[in-house]
Amino acid sequence: MKNKRIHLCLFAGLLFAACSQPQYQLTDDGVILNLRQENKVEASKLRVQVLGDELIHVSATPDKDFPTDSSLIIVPGLQTVPFEVEDAGDSILLSTARLNVMVSKLDGGIQFKDKAGHLILAEKSGGGRTFSPIEEEGTKGYSVRQLFNSPDDEDFYGLGQHQSDEFNYKGKSEELFQYNTKVSVPFIVSNKNYGLLWDSYSLSRFGDSREYKQLNRVFNLYNKKGERGSLTGTYQRWNGDLKQMVREEDSLCFEDIKSIKNLPENFPLKGASVTYEGDIEASESGAFRFILYYAGYVKVYLNNELVVPERWRTAWNPNSYKFTFELEAGKRVPLRVEWKPDGGRSYCGLRVQTPQPEDEQNSQVWWSEMNKKLDYYFVYGDSMDEIIKGYRTLTGKSQIMPKWAMGYWQSRERYKTQDEILDVLKEFRKRKIPIDNIVLDWNYWRESEWGSHEFDEKRFPNPKEMVDSIHAMNAKMMISVWPKFYVTTAHFKEFDEKGWMYQQAVKDSVRDWVGPGYVGSFYDAYSAGARKLFWKQMYEKLYPLGIDAWWMDASEPNVLDCTDMEYRKSLCGPTALGPSAEYFNTYALMNAEAIYNGQRSVAPNKRVFLLTRSGFAGLQRYSTATWSGDIGTRWEDMKAQISAGLNFSISGVPYWTMDIGGFCVEDRYVAGQMEYNKSGKENADYKEWRELNTRWYQFGAFAPLYRSHGQFPFREVWNIAPKGHPAYESITYYTDLRYRLMPYIYSLAGMTYFNDYTIMRPLVMDFSFDKRVENIGDQYMFGPSFMVCPIYRYEDRQRDVYFPNNGGWYNFYSGEYIAGGQKLTVDAPYERIPLFVKEGAIIPVGPEIQYTEEKPAAEIVLYVYRGQNGNFTLYEDEGVNYNYEKGACSNILFSYNDAEGTLTIGDRKGEFDGMLKERNFVIVPVSKENPKAFQPDAQGQTVHYDGHQQTIKL
Repeated sequence: MKNKRIHLCLFAGLLFAACSQPQYQLTDDGVILNLRQENKVEASKLRVQVLGDELIHVSATPDKDFPTDSSLIIVPGLQTVPFEVEDAGDSILLSTARLNVMVSKLDGGIQFKDKAGHLILAEKSGGGRTFSPIEEEGTKGYSVRQLFNSPDDEDFYGLGQHQSDEFNYKGKSEELFQYNTKVSVPFIVSNKNYGLLWDSYSLSRFGDSREYKQLNRVFNLYNKKGERGSLTGTYQRWNGDLKQMVREEDSLCFEDIKSIKNLPENFPLKGASVTYEGDIEASESGAFRFILYYAGYVKVYLNNELVVPERWRTAWNPNSYKFTFELEAGKRVPLRVEWKPDGGRSYCGLRVQTPQPEDEQNSQVWWSEMNKKLDYYFVYGDSMDEIIKGYRTLTGKSQIMPKWAMGYWQSRERYKTQDEILDVLKEFRKRKIPIDNIVLDWNYWRESEWGSHEFDEKRFPNPKEMVDSIHAMNAKMMISVWPKFYVTTAHFKEFDEKGWMYQQAVKDSVRDWVGPGYVGSFYDAYSAGARKLFWKQMYEKLYPLGIDAWWMDASEPNVLDCTDMEYRKSLCGPTALGPSAEYFNTYALMNAEAIYNGQRSVAPNKRVFLLTRSGFAGLQRYSTATWSGDIGTRWEDMKAQISAGLNFSISGVPYWTMDIGGFCVEDRYVAGQMEYNKSGKENADYKEWRELNTRWYQFGAFAPLYRSHGQFPFREVWNIAPKGHPAYESITYYTDLRYRLMPYIYSLAGMTYFNDYTIMRPLVMDFSFDKRVENIGDQYMFGPSFMVCPIYRYEDRQRDVYFPNNGGWYNFYSGEYIAGGQKLTVDAPYERIPLFVKEGAIIPVGPEIQYTEEKPAAEIVLYVYRGQNGNFTLYEDEGVNYNYEKGACSNILFSYNDAEGTLTIGDRKGEFDGMLKERNFVIVPVSKENPKAFQPDAQGQTVHYDGHQQTIKL
């Protein structure tokens, strides 16, 4: 048979199996087992497919046959590789060049081993898989659960981007759904040399298959008086006179527009102060996991201990936060929740999980609400980079973004007129602050015409002239396009007549927040015809203007804010493929496909660039980046973005960004700006606002994409602070530095395509041998050379930094040498983020530029950090097209030999139109004995390079 060898001894087993159970069938790409099924919650068939030497697909069903559905996330046409199958007693052994997969004949349980026989991953005894029938919208399916053994020293990373500031998911749980600020990707990377991609599009859970319960379902509750059955809720508001209401609460569930109706009727929340207090009593001992849901200001005390310091989120966009607390059976523990609602409608909730059941402890747990079958992909690799390469083999390569996308983007909610957006760009150019992209957010249309793609001519009298003017200032323009349409628009009607609009919002007359409120809904992106129409409407109305990139907002899809889960499903379904419960999480992927394929169909050699608020596995193949949504403007929100960005990156999608400064703004910062505008005086809140933005810009300059956005106060640097202020000087310093580092950054972009590289890298990716990095989620590598250590607390001027045990490190600003393998407290002055360079790093630094394509890097300063051997490849191409896919690009390898003290500049490999055939390299060595502060135009040994190899003695 093609691509495999089968040991003859297997045929005897097959012959015997034909007359008894179980039966085994060989396929061109693996094995199918017919299992003895005791009941319908067990699998009757198991399929193991070889998709590569390191890639194994496992699927199971309780039905007689596998469904014929195809995956939305796996790219078609994967070729199998040679493999062998043999009978191994009570198991089937399927082996590739790098893996041995043992499959039990009795129950289908699977063990994945390396070629030396070391166990990598094993399903729980008996296979660890269960099926529970479910029916939604007349379609039958299964809730599925899969358990794997997990040793105590295993760590998990990935799962997309979440906001509870969790990094290592070992011993934690995460519910996987899409929401504004929450992007779920069902892929984890383990420190045990594998990744696991869970192929489900429905509501899923990792780590614990159970949902959180209301407090009264888990605890005995006692009010302030000690009476059993409830907590005491005290609602008070000072409005000249104290207004107070006290009532008993059997749960804290005011989490959405349905459940907040349980709050006291006719009690105004705006300006209120609410306390829930009493005791909770557990019936068992152990670690209880809590999830807090909140809008406004909230604190939580347990056993008189502050377990959740004050957190805040705007009323229309609540957040969740998780914490764990050890409780003893029968012991009453005081609970106190202090809540200050934000606005007239606000949210608060607290739910809990009991200690995890024994069969799930020390396990890797996956659960999904509705699948046609159970599906997962095992990815093996000697490093996390290899694992991510395998993931992208399955789900698609990451395209190289346009070079201009690596520069700075300016955005706000929102530029309200044509003059406003042009004036901002003119100010950047006047002040000589580099910028490449300016963004037009929502509501550029006439108020009642969302989805028309028509500009309001009163505010934007000549959109084509506006875009042309932006281009004339050597910048690009991105525009916000939603999958949302008001019922009165011609575009809605065009979708609707073909049955391609979600109808529930229209039936319920759901009105949005604009003006008097308008009725509309979202198109069904699961329909191939609807996707083509969505692009066609953009192509007819927006593309002719010369717009460069597309911002796909609310792509969760977010039809209505703050709804309960069941109503969310009703609002975004049924889909063309099936029930919304089954296809709950993949809308953003389908929507991105619409734009990517649409633009490439009309301009096949112009790089597509999309930014989307949601995402899923495979998003990277559509040249799409994700941002972390409408996050809050708090220090804890900034800190949470570090771990969020790291886990999103290690989930295999390399381009991630955030709203620098946060999106939703506390009232105190708005008031501080207004006071400053009137008096010119900086009050305490405005002082903090400036420092918060400064620290966030410092962090953002070392994200894959560098982008500022948010509500008022405006985020342009001169609107944050005047020239000469340390905030202004620091922000412009890092913007300039970003552009100076463009040869380095764009080379990383090339590596994402050619080497399946990850730009924003948790330390565990590069220093997995050092156990001390496994839980460090607030430092990271930006490419192979820079270790970035953001400052995320107000007025901090120092922070602790761990220097991985991989030789030495250099302070970027001073050149001071630091030995690895130690934690130090380092200085962090207002104007600087702690930044360190790995020993052996080679960093190319380009000329001063105002936009990425202003001029070629005819002279590059090469910093060489001595102490270890090192190398770096300078990648270049045409920057705006797909010719790189056909080989139109160049690579120059720099290799440093520390023992010899030599730098070799290799032969240039490849070429492209407009390529510099000659240039100068200025070599600046930095060593322990000769430390040098970074200077972008440093003097050093100059080498003229014409494309041929040279070796230079340093």
